[in-house]
Amino acid sequence: MIDTKKIEKHIYGIIEALGDDPNREGLKETPQRVAKMYAEVFAGMNYTNKQIAEMFNKTFDDDLDFANQEVIVVKDIDIFSYCEHHLALMYDMKVTVAYIPNDKVIGLSKIARIADMAARRLQLQERIGSDIVEIMKLITNSEDIAVIIKGKHSCMSSRGIKKVNSSTTTCTLSGRFETDDKLQIYLY
Repeated sequence: MIDTKKIEKHIYGIIEALGDDPNREGLKETPQRVAKMYAEVFAGMNYTNKQIAEMFNKTFDDDLDFANQEVIVVKDIDIFSYCEHHLALMYDMKVTVAYIPNDKVIGLSKIARIADMAARRLQLQERIGSDIVEIMKLITNSEDIAVIIKGKHSCMSSRGIKKVNSSTTTCTLSGRFETDDKLQIYLY
């Protein structure tokens, strides 16, 4: 579990290390506010991928024509995360999740919740995609899953190279999405 008291202590020290007074009016409650924020934005760190799959495992048997490999695609799921290298915000992130059902479908809102929870960790954009694929496989029993993520990284836009308009796209494909070019048209 996230130790908010320890976070408060360290944020207090960071404020001091930056040369400011953590006891001045505007900063007095900052360590507590940051600790509360971290508990929220890093909530996914409290769970393994398997636990997230158990949390959002709401599927439905359906009369879809599974023999014709119907594809389900959810696009433009908004997420954010924090880069594990700089603790910098990854923002304006959009996720596309596609899968071919294997005798059952997952509730659409659950796909968005999975993406959100997988992102609420110290992460790499690439790992967010592979985590979503793993969780979707656990829930749907389908090997045919694709995750596309496009986002901006403040470690590139506000420091270092300072390229504010750059974005990064990652693509995690499994099963037939890796080998069947016809399926990839659904992703873009």
